[in-house]
Amino acid sequence: MTSILTNTAAIAALSTLRSISDNMETTQNRISSGYKIGAAKDNAAYWSIATTMRSDNNALSTVQDALGLGAATTDVAYTALNSSISVVDEIKKKITAASEPGVDKGKIQKEIVQLQNQLLSISKSASFSGQNWVYHVGTAGAGTQSIVGSFNRDDQGNVSLTTLQFDTKRSSLIQVDSTGAFATSGNGLLSNNMTYKSSTGATVALTYSVLKLDLTTLDTAGLSKALSGVDKVLRDMTDAAADIGALNKGIDLQKSFVSDLMGSIKTGVGKLVDADMNEESTRLKALQTQQQLGIQALSIANNDSQNILKLFQ
Repeated sequence: MTSILTNTAAIAALSTLRSISDNMETTQNRISSGYKIGAAKDNAAYWSIATTMRSDNNALSTVQDALGLGAATTDVAYTALNSSISVVDEIKKKITAASEPGVDKGKIQKEIVQLQNQLLSISKSASFSGQNWVYHVGTAGAGTQSIVGSFNRDDQGNVSLTTLQFDTKRSSLIQVDSTGAFATSGNGLLSNNMTYKSSTGATVALTYSVLKLDLTTLDTAGLSKALSGVDKVLRDMTDAAADIGALNKGIDLQKSFVSDLMGSIKTGVGKLVDADMNEESTRLKALQTQQQLGIQALSIANNDSQNILKLFQ
């Protein structure tokens, strides 16, 4: 039935055209934004997952910065220890040289004083961002330092941080009191009075440290004890440097893992919400064709009413 009051064909064509226009708007939004799910209304579950994982990735980015800071701090501490080991090794050589008959111990002591001053300078300057792991003031100066290693989220949605920890008492070279005087016992490998194990296994305690060593006051037996004491300090410093080196390696591995993890999360989120541009461009072309056909169909439907007039001519 043909009616001049209700153009059913035009209504149907207009409804189809509106649907096509809505789909075109959705497709154009996807193309312009790059997202097939850009808001909760598109897919609430996927949008929620993507939003949470992006937030976690931002937290991991901060962790990556913290690891960089930790790596710089440990690098400085390791450099200080490694340089100090070389200097103490020179002191060990000087003690050996002073043990030879006829050697002027006074001249060798002048060289040792210069080496002792160098050790003090190295330790004081080994600071990064306000942290010094080898030079400490008072007993409160040395202790456990934490480096943020990772951001975690468990299957219940609870978040936590993983930290890498290091006790700087193990790397402390010099400890001073509030007046700046060397502590003869405590955390400082160079400022503590030296000890060593005798051939019988007994602990021998000396009354001076590496920094207070004075060859001019020592006889042949005293030089032998000093040599043993310095060798013990050298081994302890080597152990401390190895510990920091292991921590530094762990930080590097963690940085690599966090970087890979961030990439994996970004890729996973992309698979959930990113638009396939090839697919969307193809869809847009098809919708444009459908829109043109819809306009023509609406035009034909509207012309049907005009054709009724011819019946009354």
